[in-house]
Amino acid sequence: MVDWQSPAEVQADGIAFNNFMHALLGVYIWEFFTSLDFDWQFISGKKKFKWPLIFYFAGRYCLLIALVGIAIALNVRKEVDCQALYTFIQVFGNASIGIASINLSLRTMAVWSQNRYIVGFLVLVILGHWSFLLHGILLEAAWIDDTCVITYTNNQILAISFIYSMVFDFTVLSLTGWKLAFPASGRSKLIKLVFGDGLIYFVIAFLANLLATIFMLLNLNAVMSIIANVPAAIASTIVACRAVRRLTNFTNPGPELFTSSGGSTLAFRSNLTSAFPRRISVKKADDIHVQMDALASPTSPRSVLEYDAAGRIVTCDEFDAEAQVINDEFKRPPY
Repeated sequence: MVDWQSPAEVQADGIAFNNFMHALLGVYIWEFFTSLDFDWQFISGKKKFKWPLIFYFAGRYCLLIALVGIAIALNVRKEVDCQALYTFIQVFGNASIGIASINLSLRTMAVWSQNRYIVGFLVLVILGHWSFLLHGILLEAAWIDDTCVITYTNNQILAISFIYSMVFDFTVLSLTGWKLAFPASGRSKLIKLVFGDGLIYFVIAFLANLLATIFMLLNLNAVMSIIANVPAAIASTIVACRAVRRLTNFTNPGPELFTSSGGSTLAFRSNLTSAFPRRISVKKADDIHVQMDALASPTSPRSVLEYDAAGRIVTCDEFDAEAQVINDEFKRPPY
């Protein structure tokens, strides 16, 4: 049986923590620089900055600052104020966790079309989350044997914070899953985008916080209690930022296909004010008649983009070709 509180074990866990943090720093730096082109589009003015991106940038850079602080704490060779350094790391690390949940919540709000009840509920949950994250100093560190060593962790508050994060992420996951399973007016292009993600972003964030909570509740020693905190923060931030990038890059330039409640009519919606409808009628037998309404531009009908049943963008020429295939199919004699 391992004596987790023995000095030798704590020292060995400290070495493992050191190596693990360096590996995680490398993972996040790779993720950070591979997605830096997205940031540059807004910094250079190529894309218009919108207020929800405040949380995106804050989460990315807060976690980067926290990881740099951890690297400094693990590699400094001259005596420093370890308590101040780890307090700094804790503030930015907790902020990145809270902002990651906000980013996932914004995605859920978008799926629910900014429903005021959903938005109000999630705002209240976010405020409760931050009340735990900003509770106070939860770590104590000291300069021992020429290095900064964590000497104490407040496991109760830490565990409550991560359990809250876990429940928060599960709530967001459930709300998003419900909307995907029971859409009000068919599967819009936005719904297909989130469905394509397979809710994997939310599942990863939930499992990462669950792992961190388990280690804190086990309370093996001061090091092992927080060893899963950093990977949880990194996983949550990465998936939340990827969700924001996919949602921000989502565009709907033309008519949008959705399945109506009637089951036999395919309708098209458009955000083009100058569009006019045209109808394609397909007939198979005297008692079966299928109609499809499409919107086309009066000035340049062939340039309007349309979505097919799989959510792919097709031109009007391609749509006409597909309509011909449907006509040919319906001309066949019934079975």
